[in-house]
Amino acid sequence: MKNKIVAAFILLMFFSSVKALCADTFVNFSAGDMMLNADNKVTIYVDQNDCKGVLTAAKNLATDVNNVCGSATDIVTNSSNARIIAGTIGHSQAIDKIMKQRKSDMKQLKGKREMFIITVEGNQLVIAGSDRRGTIYGIYELSRQIGVSPWYYWADTPIEKHSRIYINKGVYTDGEPAVRYRGIFLNDEAPCLTTWVKNTFGTDYGNHEFYAKVFELILRLKGNLLWPAMWGWAFYADDELNSKTADEMGVIIGTSHHEPMARNHQEWARNRDKYGKWNYNTNQKVIDKFFKEGIERRQGTEDIVTIGMRGDGDEAMSETADVALLEKIVRNQRNIIKDVTGQSADKTPQMWALYKEVMDYYDKGMKVPEDVTMLLCDDNWGNVRRVPNAKEVKRAGGWGLYYHVDYVGAPRNSKWLNVTPIQNMWEQLSLAYEYGIDRIWILNVGDLKPMEYPISMFLDMAWNPKRYSESNITDHTLDFCRQQFGADQAKEAARLLNLCCKYNGRITAEMLDCNTYNLETGEWEKVVNDYLKLEAEALRQFITLKDEYKDTYREIILFPIQAMGNIYQMYYAQAMNHKLYKDNDPDANLWADKVEEVFKRDSVLCAQYNHDIAGGKWNGMMIQKHIGYTNWNDDFEKDKLPEVFRIADNGTEGGFIHKASNGYAAFEAEHYYAKTDAKEAKWTVIPFMGRTLSGIVLRPYNKPVSGAGLTYKFVTDGKYEGNVKIHIVVKSTLDFLNKGGLVYNVSLDGGKAQAVNFNKDLNEDKDNIYTVYYPTVARRVVESVITLPLGKTDGNIHEITLMPSDPGIVFEKIVVDMGGYKDSYLFMKCSDKYQSNNNK
Repeated sequence: MKNKIVAAFILLMFFSSVKALCADTFVNFSAGDMMLNADNKVTIYVDQNDCKGVLTAAKNLATDVNNVCGSATDIVTNSSNARIIAGTIGHSQAIDKIMKQRKSDMKQLKGKREMFIITVEGNQLVIAGSDRRGTIYGIYELSRQIGVSPWYYWADTPIEKHSRIYINKGVYTDGEPAVRYRGIFLNDEAPCLTTWVKNTFGTDYGNHEFYAKVFELILRLKGNLLWPAMWGWAFYADDELNSKTADEMGVIIGTSHHEPMARNHQEWARNRDKYGKWNYNTNQKVIDKFFKEGIERRQGTEDIVTIGMRGDGDEAMSETADVALLEKIVRNQRNIIKDVTGQSADKTPQMWALYKEVMDYYDKGMKVPEDVTMLLCDDNWGNVRRVPNAKEVKRAGGWGLYYHVDYVGAPRNSKWLNVTPIQNMWEQLSLAYEYGIDRIWILNVGDLKPMEYPISMFLDMAWNPKRYSESNITDHTLDFCRQQFGADQAKEAARLLNLCCKYNGRITAEMLDCNTYNLETGEWEKVVNDYLKLEAEALRQFITLKDEYKDTYREIILFPIQAMGNIYQMYYAQAMNHKLYKDNDPDANLWADKVEEVFKRDSVLCAQYNHDIAGGKWNGMMIQKHIGYTNWNDDFEKDKLPEVFRIADNGTEGGFIHKASNGYAAFEAEHYYAKTDAKEAKWTVIPFMGRTLSGIVLRPYNKPVSGAGLTYKFVTDGKYEGNVKIHIVVKSTLDFLNKGGLVYNVSLDGGKAQAVNFNKDLNEDKDNIYTVYYPTVARRVVESVITLPLGKTDGNIHEITLMPSDPGIVFEKIVVDMGGYKDSYLFMKCSDKYQSNNNK
């Protein structure tokens, strides 16, 4: 019974997540009005006259259903016996017939954009779309509700198996999208995306097979727009099937802010010798011909035309905004559009990107036809630069937004990991929408991976910006994680993902360095520990996952936490190295070793992403350079080990002089100024012993200790005189010689030595067994406090000498209290490990 209750609870959580991400829930796996896979067979009908993208989506649905329940699935040409009927108004006779029969339910589709209705008609499931994308979205809505994540390919999200799929009666829709054009921009695609495509598809450019995977993802996420990669690739020219595939699948193609008239920048860059200079003043005839060829090539598609012009290679066109020249360019471009299409230019969707310096043209009064969409931009870091005023917002072409989660530019590139907290994105997208920016939303996602989560958030917001508020924004993370990892793991995964985005949003990996956080206040240690804790918690969840979820978890949660956390450890270690090297502390070398260790781990983590996750499926996707920036760009050859300093070993030991501060000094026993060995017993450091660093003892134990001693030096500010309390911390060694206790001697500044018998009561006598013996040995150390006078010395340098009278005494820590020491279980001051101020 208990298992049934748990299963029901998990199922309820699953259904609630589906509802949050899409239309109301109509799928059930235990009971319902109609069993979709009755007789272990599912047939899908699509009219042969319907749009090709609908048929493509139906074929994907057939695969999805088979993956979920194992039933045989077929696309059929007769609608009468089909279990699923999918089609578009005006393109499917079966759908048009149902429209007439159920006017009251279906009439809401008429005149709507990209809207679907899903309902049960008799023993058939009907998916009707107001247009081709409406139908496609309805088909993928069914896929999503039966448990196929939009990220099944791009994040390896597993598909949960169910023996039965039931459909509940009702009329289901999620309405029209709030933003008309919603999509992503593949950008800065080298070296990661280009390498992965070469390894996966065998091409030096993005071909139609690669882009088909991207198009499917966009459509499953209810987007409709792509700006293709353009730094080294030319979408239209590299593969003639690219544009055809996009149009057939139902994805609109646009071009970036410096690629006017449906031409790719590389088409010009590869032929500069042939074309001449990208200068409209001097080369108008050639450039106009170049523009015309682009408009001719896009004929028959829905592709959005970018108008205007920037300089060659995404640069400013001129030092000052030449408004007259740009107005002339736009005027000529629109004449070309009119001549090629045979219609007025306003019949072709166009946009003008007010990116960076282009905003200056608008501010100086440049006039752009009312039908052109004005594409505003963020500051490349997620902050909206401008919104239209009450008058501007009324323009017929509307307003759009170009937003970044990947960026190449000053002060540093941001290309390696997602560093956008989801709350920041929600807040700025809400602002944009509330000011009427709702025609185009385009997100710069770099290589696509590892931006899975911000892509989902952006496109979900584009469909319905009002779905989330400040009170429920974290529900989106929960819904996303439930979709990728299952209901039982979603809550913890969402918490970790939110914290990862928050922490990564503090500063990009490319801008982080050893000076970012304050070492002296403990800030550096805190932020490093934030990541260490997060990684430990992520690993704890990782080992509880079913094996099929582990690749997805590594891609979306574990790797970003480990990778950024490792970078934090590296720069913290560098900061520690620089601090201790300045103090001439040999421990600087240990931190130098740590820098090298974590620098190597960075490459290991990235190699695991490339070669281990999903059996090496993502080989090349995680080769972005991110360590070694000295300029804004990543034009350095390879990741560079941060600079560290080492203190040379001069062959001598000791030499430490400790600096007192805040009224006390605390130092490790192994950090002595000088030592004297006994004739046959020598001082030996036992690493990792004790509560802090180590222990130091004379070895071997069965040899005389006469003449042996340890000397410690510390310097004060000279303001304190009088008695001081010296805390000597030793291991809780028992009186193994059975002589009434082991003894060591302490002297200060050459004064009379004071003998300390530290373990005479560490026995099982009834008077102390419970009050002294057990409490002491359980804590493993004995702290003895000796009061000695502190006098005047040259340079305010003072000297403590420890001289054991017996063997087996292990010294661990010394604290000199001049009135400022506060009890500490580790006998250390705040941030002791980086404020040791040791000098040699």
